[in-house]
Amino acid sequence: MKLIVAFAALVAVALAAPQHKDEKDAYVVRQELDNIGVDGYQHAYETSNGISASEQGQVINAGQENESIAVRGQFSYVGPDGVTYTVTYVADENGFQPQGEHIPKADH
Repeated sequence: MKLIVAFAALVAVALAAPQHKDEKDAYVVRQELDNIGVDGYQHAYETSNGISASEQGQVINAGQENESIAVRGQFSYVGPDGVTYTVTYVADENGFQPQGEHIPKADH
């Protein structure tokens, strides 16, 4: 459960890393922390350089042996090519499942 959340956060931070030299001057323009509690959480932020992210997590089967957390979120950033890239994802008992126009689709 914690591994899924940690992995999702790591991926979001890595992909949202500044891409331009002047990114060092970026600042947070909006931040929301709501419902940080035992049964779940919700947060969002946006920076002056076009990075944004939001995520919500919810405990599934609370107090039971198969307790887990289901996470849904998205992040966006402006790439070096000037294009805004957006990734939406779900992280749950089925693993981390990102989707985005720039992410290759798996052949089944």
